[in-house]
Amino acid sequence: MTNVSTRLGAGAAVAALLPLLAACGGGDGDPSGDAADGGGTPGVVTLVTHDSFAVSDEVLAEFEASSGLTVEQVAPGDAGTLVNQLVLTKDAPLGDVVFGVDNTYATRAVDAGVLEPYQPADLDPQVAAYAPDELAGTLTPVDVGDVCLNLDDGWFAEHDVAPPTTLEDLTKPEYADLTVVTNPATSSPGLAFLLATVGAFGTDGWEDYWADLRDNGLKVSESWEDAYYVDFSGAGEGGQRPIALSYATSPAFTVSEDGGSSTTSAMLDTCFRQVEYAGVLAGAENPDGAQQLVDFLVSEAFQADVPGQMYMYPADPDVELPAAWQEFAPLADDPFQVPPADVDTHRDEWIEQWTATVIG
Repeated sequence: MTNVSTRLGAGAAVAALLPLLAACGGGDGDPSGDAADGGGTPGVVTLVTHDSFAVSDEVLAEFEASSGLTVEQVAPGDAGTLVNQLVLTKDAPLGDVVFGVDNTYATRAVDAGVLEPYQPADLDPQVAAYAPDELAGTLTPVDVGDVCLNLDDGWFAEHDVAPPTTLEDLTKPEYADLTVVTNPATSSPGLAFLLATVGAFGTDGWEDYWADLRDNGLKVSESWEDAYYVDFSGAGEGGQRPIALSYATSPAFTVSEDGGSSTTSAMLDTCFRQVEYAGVLAGAENPDGAQQLVDFLVSEAFQADVPGQMYMYPADPDVELPAAWQEFAPLADDPFQVPPADVDTHRDEWIEQWTATVIG
């Protein structure tokens, strides 16, 4: 995304090596570079990530200067595509570090053996708590966000329709043809929302809920970008649907010029909490540099950069957030949850069942 988030649907599964920043700091990929001045390991460290990874130039430059490393990026696509590529290239890894494996796919990455055990030694216990036991010691939490439905508040006021507040509301006749979501087979927010409905209605009830949504005029887009910018009326791009799947942080980016109000709001009773992790890839060519990069991703400098660059909450709860977030982008008090082991066991099955129910 350009101004709310770039949590895109799955892109092409072809990895393209792209420099994140040309000739920043002291590292230029030459082992004979200025590592002695920077005090770090010389050379290149390759970050494998999703399409939406972003960091301020100056923050990255400081890391490169102090470490003597040059960071390069491989971006295969969305979180699902990312993990698929990691598994497919396990014997010839695409890089040294991965960022963007989230809690809907994390156990698959760990079980496939694509990661080398590592976590920063001084990791804040509050940050470490975002990694359940099956991930602890292998994946390091970096950021957190709630995937939930967003409302175009102006549309509901203009049409004199009370806005929905619950998942069940969306199946009522007054909300027919108003909702757009993303496909869980091609979009990580789509999968997160599917899991929200599993958490809400249980394994015996979620399919019936989606059938009711389908019958009430649900639209499915392949990517977040399409759902938000093409279909959502609240994005200001001519969309026709006032209910769209996005993030709880999205309303902080539709605020008025004076900062006193937002034209959109999040349905905080529809959320699934997404956690994104970083880890060292097994077989990394530069394991020392990989560990330094993971340390950087949970450093104060990078964590403070997360809200403005990736529109997610930093995993570090002590980082100061943008002023608008407290009012317009709060996290849900009680997001829906599904145990990671259940996600790992049933993910493909649930996606197939969802496809059969909703798409046909």
